[in-house]
Amino acid sequence: RSPSRGLGDVYKRQVSYLGIDDIKYYEVPTPTTEILYRTGLQQGQVLDVIFTQNFSRRLNVSLSYKGIRSLGAYRQALVSNGNFRGAFHYRTKENQYEIRGHLTSQDFFHQENGGLTTEALQNFIDEDENFDQRSRLDVNLNDAESQFDGTRVYLEHSYKLLANKDSISDKDFSNLKIGHIFTNENKEYNFNQTTTTTAIFGSANDSGASNNDAKSTITNNEVNLEFNSKYVLGKFKAKALLTSYSYGYDTIFNSNSTINKLKLEGNAISFGADWNAKIKNFKLNANAAVTPGTGRLSGNYLKGEAIFEKDSLFGLKGSLLISSKSPNFNTLLHQSKYDAYNWQNDFSNVNTRDLGFSFTSKWINAGLNFTNIDNYTYFDENNLPQQFGNQITYLKVKANREFKLWKFGLDNTVMYQNVTSGSSVFRVPEIVTRNTFYYTDEWFKGKPMLVNIGITFKYFTKYNANAYNPLLAEFTLQNTNEIGFPTFDVFFNARVRRTRLYLKADNVTSSFSKKNYFSAPNYPYRDFTVRFGLVWNWFI
Repeated sequence: RSPSRGLGDVYKRQVSYLGIDDIKYYEVPTPTTEILYRTGLQQGQVLDVIFTQNFSRRLNVSLSYKGIRSLGAYRQALVSNGNFRGAFHYRTKENQYEIRGHLTSQDFFHQENGGLTTEALQNFIDEDENFDQRSRLDVNLNDAESQFDGTRVYLEHSYKLLANKDSISDKDFSNLKIGHIFTNENKEYNFNQTTTTTAIFGSANDSGASNNDAKSTITNNEVNLEFNSKYVLGKFKAKALLTSYSYGYDTIFNSNSTINKLKLEGNAISFGADWNAKIKNFKLNANAAVTPGTGRLSGNYLKGEAIFEKDSLFGLKGSLLISSKSPNFNTLLHQSKYDAYNWQNDFSNVNTRDLGFSFTSKWINAGLNFTNIDNYTYFDENNLPQQFGNQITYLKVKANREFKLWKFGLDNTVMYQNVTSGSSVFRVPEIVTRNTFYYTDEWFKGKPMLVNIGITFKYFTKYNANAYNPLLAEFTLQNTNEIGFPTFDVFFNARVRRTRLYLKADNVTSSFSKKNYFSAPNYPYRDFTVRFGLVWNWFI
């Protein structure tokens, strides 16, 4: 992919945001509907509905909507999200022309409570019985909320200039195809607060601006040429991409602000290629792109993979990633009515190099990654964006092994992480483990129900996890609180024909365990919670 597509997220409030690769395209023999329902934490629910139909063998249309409205146990903990997706896929009778695309409209509303106050945090840790009802605990923010909205139009189509049967020699040159990809994506984010909270965010000077949205627009136009040839040992695609971007604000928010540029805007042209080849048991994949110049989107991207597979016994993969891309726009330009949250920076590109190895087999799956990062961009203890002057060196080792005996199974995943250089700004837990013990069987006469019952243990070692800043919707460095705790989750899954049911009890030991479980400093992880859900498919 191109460096411009590799840009970091403009806004961090995108946990449930569906990107281009998250949109699915279908082909079904009969109209199909799938409904997913799940209960929320305290009140509320999740509903995801998908409908898809083939109007002919070559044309499919799908409509989907996911809605979430969930109220947490603490004050100011309401979340309301919506994800609409509409997609289509069409190809001509001889597959000479193919087109697919989608339209998305997504909105995310969050009440922001800023975590527990110092006194409330101590009451939580001390297990004061007067605060077993979590809504009694005071929070730092009582009238703050954030809103993130995004829309996207995506269109991808291609035309075969030369098919296999048209070629003089299929082995020399075939499947010549020209393609075009268009993307237009718009995002808006704002943080609204009725009462100014100087004790948390510092002094403020509101300019009285009526619009406090940060807006982003990125438009991509890619043309590509793809073909198969023995001279390149497989499939090769050459591509060129024109990107236009705009990020920023319509006006000044802070009357003391010294910002002299309201928007970051520009255009960039990228050139790249993709290559896929197979030689006996080896597969080789590579994609590269470069955006020349000195603009904000200048950079490069190179990823290569070499895969060896020995039948079904084992597989080996080596990978190399080299990239240079702009830091998140949020670190380059930001405005707020609070004085300390206004900046305009000209940071260098973040350079990343990653060397990875993985091994898969019926005995064990394992992976190893060495990562180096230059100009790592982060938010410091004062909530200000910074670039690290030294190199970050990061090692990750991950292994998975599943044991099965009769109707029982034990699935184990362990990950080791070590930051040998740059641990003062790049922080990760040293050990992360996830272990699931489960029982699977078919119940009742005729075996109409498949059940899966088990317990999952999760744990990560203590480390100075980054703190969450609700004004920025970013995580910032902190050096006062270590986080690391175990959790046990119990689950029951069942499948009856086309209906899947599940029941999950989160953090079942919370009622008698030490109150040391936090998602981030000052933000307690959920107490014991039972959630129910189902997935229902039907065909017309």
